[in-house]
Amino acid sequence: MMKLSDIVVEGAIVPDLGSIERDETIGALVDQLVSAGAVSGSVRDELLDRLLAREHKGSTGFGRGVAVPHVKHTGITRMSAAIGLSKGGIEFNALDKQPVYSVFLLLSPEDQPEEHLQAMEAIFKSLSKDTFRRFLRQATSVEEVKTLLDEADSQKPVG
Repeated sequence: MMKLSDIVVEGAIVPDLGSIERDETIGALVDQLVSAGAVSGSVRDELLDRLLAREHKGSTGFGRGVAVPHVKHTGITRMSAAIGLSKGGIEFNALDKQPVYSVFLLLSPEDQPEEHLQAMEAIFKSLSKDTFRRFLRQATSVEEVKTLLDEADSQKPVG
C-alpha cells in the first residue's frame, strides 16, 4: 500500500492558502512543488495548463470539502503531492456545490499509471474518513499535517 508520507512533499504543505480562487490555488501548489525541488520549473506552465484544462472538463472537487487535482506528465520524474488548506474555503465547482477546504495536488510521471492509481487510492482512502478530513481542516501547521499523514499511513487495514 502506498503511503501518503511517501508522496506528499514536506516543502509543499501549505497550512493556510488564504481565501483564493481555484485556479490560483492550483498555481500556488504547483509553485510550492517547484520551489521544493519536486518538479522542474521548466514544466510549470504546462502542468498548470493541463491541471486547469482538467478542472474545466470536470471539477476534481469531489465533495465533502476536498479536491484532488492531478496530472500525469513526461517531465515529472517522481510522483509528488502538495497539500493546501483554506480556512475560508475555495469555490471549486465541487460536485456537492460546497466550498473546498483541503486540496491534494498530485503530479505523476506519465509512464507510471499503476503508481498514479495507487497514489490516488491512498489519498481517497484517507479523505473518505470523516476524522481525517476534520483534523486536516483544523491543522494550522506543516507539523500537524505531517503528523496526520503519518497516523493515516500507520492505520491497519480494516477487514
